[in-house]
Amino acid sequence: MSRTTRLSPSLLRAAAVTGVAALALTACGSGSGSSSTSAGSGKVKVGLITKTDTNPFFVKMKEGAEKAAKEDGAQLMTAAGKFDGDNAGQVTAIENMVAAGVKGILITPSDSKAIVPAVQKARAKGVLVIALDTPTEPQSAVDALFATNNFNAGTLIGQYAKAAMKGKTAKIATLDLAPGVSVGVLRHNGFLKGFGATDKDVVCAQDTGGDQAKGQTAMENCLQKSPGINLVYTINEPAALGAYTALKAKGREKDVLIVSVDGGCTGTQAVKDGKIAATSQQYPLKMASEGVKAVVSYAKNGKKASGYTDTGVNLITDKAQTGVTSKDTGFGLQNCWG
Repeated sequence: MSRTTRLSPSLLRAAAVTGVAALALTACGSGSGSSSTSAGSGKVKVGLITKTDTNPFFVKMKEGAEKAAKEDGAQLMTAAGKFDGDNAGQVTAIENMVAAGVKGILITPSDSKAIVPAVQKARAKGVLVIALDTPTEPQSAVDALFATNNFNAGTLIGQYAKAAMKGKTAKIATLDLAPGVSVGVLRHNGFLKGFGATDKDVVCAQDTGGDQAKGQTAMENCLQKSPGINLVYTINEPAALGAYTALKAKGREKDVLIVSVDGGCTGTQAVKDGKIAATSQQYPLKMASEGVKAVVSYAKNGKKASGYTDTGVNLITDKAQTGVTSKDTGFGLQNCWG
């Protein structure tokens, strides 16, 4: 992952002003990343604003938007911040896209609350605004949300872990994201519900920011605190691989169950290799492609997309458990990102 979005206004907002100039805004004719379409082309203009253009999740999201724009004969404009948390850059991108005459904007908010005023201004000018992957706060600040149900993603791996433990008493470690981050909270709570546990049953909880190195350190700390840990939930696969490294160093990699969320290609390969038992896979390409199609539809018939569209999640594992629906890593690697 790490696609951090805080529910409270970001402390990075002031610093983000210096990063505005680094925000890339490009217009792509028929989804091409290299060509440009003139303003008089008559094509429907669609904007895509991601948190960064380097995270594999957002690279795949852009790929989905480009493909859909090409199929629908739309003109795609894209923007991405230099760093995760660049709210000021996202505000500038919205303003630039509105001025350029986009019919709709797809955005993965870096700050769920701070972006709302800019979104409201765009909507007041008749621009359809759809959040991808991460909801705004409130969710109703945008016209629609196309995203994974992160609570369900967590529930799936919780159910899997419960079945895989086969009645053994679980000593649970949770390697989370960061306090107050919606994606992390939903996945964590979903996992606990799926397993049938509460935070009181967690023997060690550490924040990792979704980072592999921090995941390793967190796991090392947890093993010091509670050497008998036998089940590890991680916010994403980089954190899971960090946990695996720490466990392997202690000779514990074969007797501790690790479950995760995201479904990136590296993480899915780790499931195939036996480092991670299972992961819940989400689909950023689908989020973006459906978003583009919704904007084009709005341009043609005036009907706005609304509410929440679940873009799906699948449990990926090669060690299926009775009563838990899953797909194998062959499917996972065909549909992964990154």
